[in-house]
Amino acid sequence: MKIAVAGTGYVGLVAGVCFAEKGHNVVCVDIDEAKVRTMKKGISPIYEAGLEDLMKKNFKAKRLDYTVDFKKAYKDADAIFIGVGTPEQPDGSANLSHIATVARQIAESVEKDCLVVVKSTVPVGTNDKVEQFIHDFLINDVKVEVASNPEFLAQGSAVKDTLQAARIIIGTETKWAEDILKKIYKPFNLPVVSVSRRSAEMIKYASNDFLALKISYMNDIANLCELVGADIQDVAKGMSYDERIGSKFLNAGIGYGGSCFPKDTKALEYLAKQHGYKLRTVTAAIDVNKDQKTLLFKKASKRLITFHKLKVAFLGLTFKPGTDDLREAPSLDNVPLLLEQGADIYAYDPVGIDNFKNLYPEGKNGKGTIYYVSKPEDALKGANVCFIITEWDEIKKMKPSDFKKLMRTPLVYDGRNIYSKNEMLKAEVEYHSVGR
Repeated sequence: MKIAVAGTGYVGLVAGVCFAEKGHNVVCVDIDEAKVRTMKKGISPIYEAGLEDLMKKNFKAKRLDYTVDFKKAYKDADAIFIGVGTPEQPDGSANLSHIATVARQIAESVEKDCLVVVKSTVPVGTNDKVEQFIHDFLINDVKVEVASNPEFLAQGSAVKDTLQAARIIIGTETKWAEDILKKIYKPFNLPVVSVSRRSAEMIKYASNDFLALKISYMNDIANLCELVGADIQDVAKGMSYDERIGSKFLNAGIGYGGSCFPKDTKALEYLAKQHGYKLRTVTAAIDVNKDQKTLLFKKASKRLITFHKLKVAFLGLTFKPGTDDLREAPSLDNVPLLLEQGADIYAYDPVGIDNFKNLYPEGKNGKGTIYYVSKPEDALKGANVCFIITEWDEIKKMKPSDFKKLMRTPLVYDGRNIYSKNEMLKAEVEYHSVGR
């Protein structure tokens, strides 16, 4: 089928590339001409495992292309997928302006019957409004319906999550729309769950918020474990054997980040308030996560008189390994606190440094300074204290003895519970983790 995809971020680009990989003819639309030229060269604008190989393969096979000419891309498409951003607004609601822009472009461009599919995460009821909006601005006498097809990819494994998804959720209001989506996804050979549009929209939020709840619950239990002398890793292991609970998302740490969980929990909380209801569990998850992000800083502040002129090794900047995404990363909460106290931060991350430099240029930042290094060893050399923020393999490969050997004061605050407490003790490292 001929598919157009609006937006070339995580959602749109990965979807478009995977559709092409499954044999569809795909054109990805973006407003940035420089970005389009870069993608045509097979260079991905996002760091995502396996994506560039598939971009090059399918572009060469002429199943995949990129353009800024939305009119040409939309006019004769069988289906148009919307994968643009829905950023969080100050009140927690989703900003739908990009969705509206694309919807109007579609309405003024389509010249044949087509299905518009919203992959972006949107509040329940948005697809109804998008369909009405398109009909309000429709120029040609053609049939256009809107369907919901939320994504469930994780950054760092987005290609795999799309090609080998646990399920495909499609939300439609007619058999015609349902049949088109099933035809598009038939080559994927994956389970398809067909529901109404509003149910599909809610499935996305309910799924993401449940995982956020799980993380915050384990972090809450971890904090209690420290007070009563239990070990959260032992607790999680014991829980994981219960198939009603499962083994995933049980790792305690310094909170969740990224483009989904923080935004989606706040959006669902906002939606509930708009309907006069309070989602107490989701609100609790948000509150726990907010406090958890600066847990290590607070611990270290009690141990140290000040961070002024101390060399601070800061290992990991992105919110998780496998991505260069900084959105809602704990580093964004902790670095400003350290700089405010006049710390000299030596930061390491294998892929996130360039993005972080846009926020905190190397050198003097307020009362403190920040330097970027290419190896974790360079950050640790002569350091007074170390914070481990992201569990990159390059960081996990460090041995307890390395901290003892390289640091001036082997004082480590591990937000991802990477190391064994006993091994750190044997190496004569003062080691603080989460829930142990």
